[in-house]
Amino acid sequence: MSKPVVVSLNGQQSQFGLRAVKRSALYGRRRRVALDKDGNPCTRASLLADGSLLLQSGMTGQGYFTDDGSMYKLGDLTALSPEGEELPVAPSTLGVCQELTGPIDPTFLLDLRVQAVYLLDPTEVDDDLLQRLQAGELFSFGFNFRDDYHEETAVLLASSEGVFALVGDPIARSWAALETAATLPTEDAEADDDDLDFEMF
Repeated sequence: MSKPVVVSLNGQQSQFGLRAVKRSALYGRRRRVALDKDGNPCTRASLLADGSLLLQSGMTGQGYFTDDGSMYKLGDLTALSPEGEELPVAPSTLGVCQELTGPIDPTFLLDLRVQAVYLLDPTEVDDDLLQRLQAGELFSFGFNFRDDYHEETAVLLASSEGVFALVGDPIARSWAALETAATLPTEDAEADDDDLDFEMF
């Protein structure tokens, strides 16, 4: 079981259990299953272009292969910035108290590229926070499910179905506009009619 989400507002801590909300749980899913000649489900695998290795599900998640066939474990790899500098690891925020920011403008959600949705189970929740959430207020906080190199932003909100955290990255939009509006010349409709000669047809 994963660690809880712990947040703080005005010095009062609240704790939530979390469960990912998946599309398949909401709408169901269909999938095509390949069967062998005896009717048993087949196991998916990938054959390398040179035919040297057959990779089954889960094998590629253990590391990376170079063109010469060498394998490097994920734990041996380091993330680099576009400038070639080593990036610091952003630790998981689960079980670590995060300060809430807000209430925030609801339009903030319009500029959030949501990557995951979690249903939160209030286990130890401050009454003031719960009342404000139920009144429609939104709060944001830093979120990282596991150790990686990028901390995301979570928006805490409540509805009649429960308390949720929407996790993603804010989108920086750049709008384009004309600095000077073009002035179009005024056309003389009568002059255009005079220039029209039906004999040319």
